Amino acid sequence: MKFFHLSHTDLDGYSCQLITQKYFSDGLFLNANYGMEVKSSIKKILNTIINYKEEEILIFITDLNLTLNESKDLDKNINKLKKDGFNIKLQLLDHHATGLKSSNIYDWYYLDTKRSASKIVFDYMLEEFDDFEEKIDSSLEPLIDCVNAIDIWLEEQTSNFEFGKVLLTMISKVREINSILFPDLNRKFRLYLLDEASNYLNLENRAIELDNDIHLLKKKFLMTNGIDDTLDNLSAKYLVNSLDYLKDELTIYYKDYKGLLTYTLGSISIPANAFLKANKDYDFFIDISRKGNASFRADGKVDVSIMAEKLANGGGHVNASGARFDDFKENIDYQVIKTYIQKKLDNL
Repeated sequence: MKFFHLSHTDLDGYSCQLITQKYFSDGLFLNANYGMEVKSSIKKILNTIINYKEEEILIFITDLNLTLNESKDLDKNINKLKKDGFNIKLQLLDHHATGLKSSNIYDWYYLDTKRSASKIVFDYMLEEFDDFEEKIDSSLEPLIDCVNAIDIWLEEQTSNFEFGKVLLTMISKVREINSILFPDLNRKFRLYLLDEASNYLNLENRAIELDNDIHLLKKKFLMTNGIDDTLDNLSAKYLVNSLDYLKDELTIYYKDYKGLLTYTLGSISIPANAFLKANKDYDFFIDISRKGNASFRADGKVDVSIMAEKLANGGGHVNASGARFDDFKENIDYQVIKTYIQKKLDNL
């Protein structure tokens, strides 16, 4: 069976994937917020499905309420694939009341406003897969109960609610690995933290103990060579190692200079410096924010203040400058951003 799972980008959404990944370890997992991100992710799933006509396919969408038009389009596309001979089961599991109209029309759209999406997914897996319970640890259900308590705000469940609050903050503050450039690593990091959090469930002061240790848990994940360092330095080293697999795809050019372009990385001083030192064939580093703000870094080979000025009336220092592109349009597709920047560099 080929398994595809699209879920939301918050604690409840990632917890849904923590559950299903225990059973479908080799599935395709995607995360999206609403609007453009959902449409793009569904398109990616539909395009990937084409390669598996001879196999049974299960599509999960969790913690995301689709609009009527999104539901209509998805239902139409799935039915077309079925008519073409694909063996597909589509299942949406959600708890947002705004999905009521879609749930009244489509049988694959399950809605229950009294449980978190992760609680719905856990119960669904228990009911639908006889061997699911054999493949999970006993700590998974208590962890999901804590997610449920915070997600639908069950303050009367004091212990679960307080632990859920810590989980909520922990997952929302995962910024060490960029979710656009490294979506799989970002998800792996979040699921790792949730897994580790389950080890605190039986402690007397579990919420406080986990809260105290989140920094250490992050460092443990990012410490690739077993040598301790500050969280910033560990993140930078992890990033440089990760970028090594993507740098050809992220490479841009300015005259005879070679650079790396990232999108929504943020706070690039440490990672950019680490990357340029580790990759002597690169001359500059640019990061673009969702709003079109650009940070430029170099290591003495090219004056990025001149580059920033020519590109977008920016400026700054020889090795560290900034600018803002007034005609920039936010997009979740990195290739669109790269084409936009490279075209501007080519015109200088």
